[in-house]
This record gives sequence, structure tokens and C-alpha cells, in this order.
Amino acid sequence: MKRSREQAASELFAALYPRLAGWCRRLVDDDETAHEIASEAFTRLWSRWTSVTEPRAFLYVTAANLVRDHWRRLDRERRTVRRVGTEAAVRPHTEPSDPSVRMLVQALPERMRVPILLHYYADLPVREVSAVTGRKEGTIKADLHAARELLRAHLRRNLDHSR
Repeated sequence: MKRSREQAASELFAALYPRLAGWCRRLVDDDETAHEIASEAFTRLWSRWTSVTEPRAFLYVTAANLVRDHWRRLDRERRTVRRVGTEAAVRPHTEPSDPSVRMLVQALPERMRVPILLHYYADLPVREVSAVTGRKEGTIKADLHAARELLRAHLRRNLDHSR
């Protein structure tokens, strides 16, 4: 029994790790960090191996949370660097707007951000996103639509300001 569980875990790792790490790489834009996040997601899965019914979804939700934590940490570091730079500078510091999609997704409310990450970045169908989040498919679809509209409006504003 133990051997078959280990074999199943090993097969799952071989099947999903490359794609999960690649997904994380697109989100964090750093190979080492992406592999750390993917590895941590698998570590957390192994610790709950017998109680997780949807391992793939569990991995992506866990990785999405770890990516969010990474983004928050980077944001805190950037603010600290800006603050220190501002205090040292004589001229006032103007914060550039960052219209990157990744930063826009990061700024979405969690109820929209998680479905966007799972559906568009992890390629999970709406049905699986619904199962993972415990929310109805219609709610997920509505949140995806609202998130797309927010992203579209923000990108449009940034485009208009850059002209």
C-alpha cells in the first residue's frame, strides 16, 4: 500500500511539476523562484497526500497563494527601496505606473484574482476552478468576466495616458 502511494506521488510529480514550474515562471519571471514555489506546493501536497482529493487543483491553488505572497514581498521591498531613495533624494519622487498584466492581476481583489490565475494561467476549466474554490460555476464565470472588464479598463486607461 505504501509503495503504491509513493509510486502515485512520484508519477504525479513527473506529470505535473514541469508544467507547474513553468506556470510559476510566467508569474514570477524568475526560474529559481518559480522552482522554489512549485517545490513548496508539492511539499505541501505531500504533507496532506491522503486527504487531498484533487491534487492538481490543490497544487495550483497553493502555488497561486505562494506567488501572491512572493508578489507582496516584492512590493514591500520596492516600497522600502523607493522610500529610502526618496528620503535621500532632493527632488520629489514620482512613482511610475506599471501597466504590466501581472501587476494588474496582482491588484485584483482575491475573489477575482484566484479564478483568473487558475483559469487563464493554470488552464483549469471553470468546473475545476469552481470545485477548488467551493463557489458555483456561475459565480466563477461572473468573477472572470468582471476581472477581464477591470483589466481591460485599466489597460485602456494606461494606453490613453501613454499617448
